[in-house]
Amino acid sequence: MTAQGQTRNRLGDETSPYLLQHKDNPVHWMAWGDDAFDLARTSGRPVLLSIGYAACHWCHVMAHESFEDDAIAAQMNDLYVNIKVDREERPDVDAIYQQALQLLGEQGGWPLTMFLTPERKPFWGGTYFPPEDRYGRPGFPRVLDSIAQIYTGEPEKVESNTTSLTDALAQMSEVSPGDGITDQIIDNAAQGFLRNVDTVHGGLGGAPKFPQGPVFEFLWRAWKRTGIPQYRDAVLVTLDRMSQGGIYDHVGGGFARYSVDTVWLVPHFEKMLYDNAQLIDLLSLAWRDTQTPLYRERVEETVDWLLREMVVEDGGFAGTLDADSEGEEGKFYVWSEAEIDAALGDDAALFKSAYDISAAGNWEGKVILNRSQKPLRMSDAEEATLKACREKLLDLRADRIRPGLDDKVMADWNGLMIAALANASQVFDRPEWLEAAKTAFTFVRDKISDGPRLRHTWRAGQATQPATLEDYAHMMRAALALLQATQDSTYLDAAVGWMEILDAHYLDSESGVYNLSADDVEDLIVRTKPFFDNATPSGNGTLVQNLARLWLLTGNDTYRKQADRLINAVSGDLNRTAMAMPTLLSGREILVNGVQVVITGNQEAAEPLLRTAWAAANPNIVIQHVADGATLPAGHPAAGKGPVDGQPAAYVCQETTCSLPLSAAQTLEDALK
Repeated sequence: MTAQGQTRNRLGDETSPYLLQHKDNPVHWMAWGDDAFDLARTSGRPVLLSIGYAACHWCHVMAHESFEDDAIAAQMNDLYVNIKVDREERPDVDAIYQQALQLLGEQGGWPLTMFLTPERKPFWGGTYFPPEDRYGRPGFPRVLDSIAQIYTGEPEKVESNTTSLTDALAQMSEVSPGDGITDQIIDNAAQGFLRNVDTVHGGLGGAPKFPQGPVFEFLWRAWKRTGIPQYRDAVLVTLDRMSQGGIYDHVGGGFARYSVDTVWLVPHFEKMLYDNAQLIDLLSLAWRDTQTPLYRERVEETVDWLLREMVVEDGGFAGTLDADSEGEEGKFYVWSEAEIDAALGDDAALFKSAYDISAAGNWEGKVILNRSQKPLRMSDAEEATLKACREKLLDLRADRIRPGLDDKVMADWNGLMIAALANASQVFDRPEWLEAAKTAFTFVRDKISDGPRLRHTWRAGQATQPATLEDYAHMMRAALALLQATQDSTYLDAAVGWMEILDAHYLDSESGVYNLSADDVEDLIVRTKPFFDNATPSGNGTLVQNLARLWLLTGNDTYRKQADRLINAVSGDLNRTAMAMPTLLSGREILVNGVQVVITGNQEAAEPLLRTAWAAANPNIVIQHVADGATLPAGHPAAGKGPVDGQPAAYVCQETTCSLPLSAAQTLEDALK
């Protein structure tokens, strides 16, 4: 290392696939840490912070155009200490600087390009910059020179920016307490979402369109609560159009991250674990009411994709599949008419008619398979032929060069998928899915951990990065889903233990809200408090749901009080914020309208009652089986209740009141309606 600074790229020492993608750049990248900021301080240079992730298309573009360019890299090395961060490894770091960019009046996204002082304080930033002026954006070399000149020549301007941004970031982490959430607030939020639904093609607003799992679960709950059919229809048209659109991989299963258009035809081809987990949940929820074959098929195909392509060593789930292969977005997934004709022979005509296939293609001269033009099911014989054709194409596609797999295992995203699999295994009676969920849970609990505390990521045999609130919240939700599916009390023990860790290390005791980062994470300039949903449900919103379920399962009123306090802590500005936190609003509904179904007696004999409970189409149901010889805690409303005349019995409880014993499956079904 010279007096000016380091003379090599250090990312080869990392485990993140995204960081390793950049290990051969001529840029002298360093990972986030004290070494990099100490170097910035001693060398007198600002920090250039670049944040992205392995499946990010525009991250690849900027890397190819700028970070692999010797001249631009030399400029970066001369003027800056350059830090590369995988936003999936450090969502806490990313959250801070995304907020800083928004405070500068810019829309967030990736790649995120921020300029910091050696004290980690931001003073300017952007997202993607081209290598020369275009798209209305300044070229990256010009940006590099301008920011370096401002840093050295106008220190008062830099200090003013850092002070105002840091103060504003601290204010963004404050919450506005209130008197709780009323039914009217929830109804107003549902109506607000409904006004933004595309009633023809589904989804919210115009292009680009994202799946928005928490929003559509919230709308489904609104229908179940009010009976207003427009809420149901908004969810069903969205699921129908997505399931038949190009955002769905009709050959291999699984949904892409979003659609670039309003009709779900052209996806951004990357596949994310978290999107597919949320869509499995939503499709399973809708199927229980509608019994729509399409929804069952999409769940089964998506789980097939998951178990075929996303399972890593010892059963954890990998995070993402890239959009690009061979340097082209979507190349792995698209087809030509000639390929279809050659592969399918006499069946090609039927397949082409069903899947929008023509010589001209439907995207850049190629074909994205979709059934948007002919979404209705064909005859059973025709559907069987189409399935056989898809299997042939899957075999053919296996010979192509695959998109990159980011095989790091993240606790929070695994928690989402474990819960989705556990629930779907019971809804669709697929015990092998439950086994996969249990295996993944064990992987996270035992390997992505440091003693009783979780870590955030695992790869190449190493558990790394500090755990976030969402790691604990989503793994708690997974534990409670597995508890209901298996009745194994060790899952309850895990959820209770993780809640204790959150109370000890993440809780802001003054506000009652939980921070994204633990109190012993020292490399951040502010601790954010996530209660707004993003691509994944918020940590605090998920905690409200967990606390509500813990209260119902245990009868321990402490959990209800914690949930109430958390709701009250963020309810002071609901006219502005309610639509940003559907997960938390849904949690309040579970807390107020939760239904506890307690089934007592021998497991085998109780199976018809258990199946009836899982088939019930009430999203607020919590299921508990009390086997022979087991007891419920004294505070539970069903404590002391058991089989009748030696036969299993079910009790339907709300708050402190339970029904009379119900011994017949039909009687339980009627009660749950």
